[in-house]
Amino acid sequence: MEDSNEYMLGWNEGWDVDVAHQLLPLLQQDISEQEEICQLVGEYVMPYVCKEPRRTSRQTGQMWVNEILQGHPDRCYEMFRMEKHLFRQLCATLDELGLKKSKKMRVEEMVEMFLNTIGHGVGNRMIQERFQHSVHRNFHKILAACLNLSKANIKPFDPSFQRCHSKIQNDLLYWPFFKDAIGAIDGTHVPCVVSVVDKIKFIGRKGYATQNVMAVCDWDMCFTFVIAGWEGTAHDARVFDNAISTPSMHFPHPPSGKYYLVDSGYPTLNGYLDPYRCERYHLPDFRRVAGFANNNEVFNYYHSSLRCTIERTFEVWKNRRNSIIDEQFIQAKDESVDVLEEDIDIGEAYSSNLPRSLRQMQHVRDIIRDQLVNHIN
Repeated sequence: MEDSNEYMLGWNEGWDVDVAHQLLPLLQQDISEQEEICQLVGEYVMPYVCKEPRRTSRQTGQMWVNEILQGHPDRCYEMFRMEKHLFRQLCATLDELGLKKSKKMRVEEMVEMFLNTIGHGVGNRMIQERFQHSVHRNFHKILAACLNLSKANIKPFDPSFQRCHSKIQNDLLYWPFFKDAIGAIDGTHVPCVVSVVDKIKFIGRKGYATQNVMAVCDWDMCFTFVIAGWEGTAHDARVFDNAISTPSMHFPHPPSGKYYLVDSGYPTLNGYLDPYRCERYHLPDFRRVAGFANNNEVFNYYHSSLRCTIERTFEVWKNRRNSIIDEQFIQAKDESVDVLEEDIDIGEAYSSNLPRSLRQMQHVRDIIRDQLVNHIN
C-alpha cells in the first residue's frame, strides 16, 4: 500500500484518493497493452525486417560447380548426367539462344542447377541449399531456353524424306516392303502434377494424373516431333488430329508416296499406315501362339516389329530419366488385346467417315501384305 501511495505522489495532487485508486489499474492495463504491442512489433521486425541470412555456406554454388568441372570426369556425369565437353557445348548453345547470366549467377551455374534438378528429381529446398540461391526464376529461364533449343533439334534430319533409311535397306525383313516408311508414331502417358480443379480430366484408366504425349521418331530412334500437355483422358486420335491440323505446330507431314507407321488407335489417313484391325497385332500375342492364322496377321507381325522402334525410343528416354519418372512412366497402349479392341471402336468410327480418296493406304497395305506372304512362302 505504501508503494502504491509513493507511486501516486506527484501526479495525483488534487485528486480524490478513491478516484486515484480506480485509475491506477486502468493505467497499468494500458501499459501492459503497449508492452504487448511492442513485443509483437519486435517479433515481426526481427524475421522480416532484420532478416537473419539463410544461405550462409562457405561453399557457394559457383564454387561447387567449378569443383565438379575441374574434378574427375565421372563426377560431372554422375551429378549432371552429362560429360564435360557436352556440358560446355550446351552452355554455349543456350547462351546463343538468349540465356544470359544474372547479377548473382553465371550461365554455367544456372544450367547445372537445372540439370541436377531434372537428372535426379531433387526438390526445390535441396537445390537452394546446394547452390545457395533461389531456384524458381532461374529454373524457368533455363526451361524456356531449352524449349527454344528443342525447336532446333526435334525435327527430321531430312525434311524432304527423299532417301530410304539404311535400317530399312539393310534389313531383309523390311526391304523392299517398307521402303517408303519414314518413321513411327505412338503415344505415352507421363505422370504430371495439376491443380485440383483440372485433376479429374487428367486421370485416365491408369488411376493417377497423366498427360498424353504423342511423339514421332525416325529409324535412328530420334524424336522428330513431340506434342505434350494433353490430358490423360484424351484419346490418341484426338491428339493426333490436333497435331496434324494445327499449322503452328509444324508437324512433319509425309510427302506423297511416303508414310508413317501407326497402330490401330489412329485413323486411316493418307500417309499413315495402320495394321489390319480385329487381328493379332502386338508381338507378345504372336509369341504365345506360333504361326499365322491368315495373311493379314503376316502383315501385322512385320508392321508391329518395325513400328516398335517408337516403343524402344520411349524406353531409352525412360531409362535416362528413371530417377524422375521411374516405373510410373507407362506407355499409352499396353500390348494387350483389350487395348486393341478399345482402339478398334474409336478408330473404325473415325475412318468410316473419311472420303474414299483418303483410303488409298488400305490399297498400299494390301500390296505389302501380298509381297510379304509371297516372300515367306
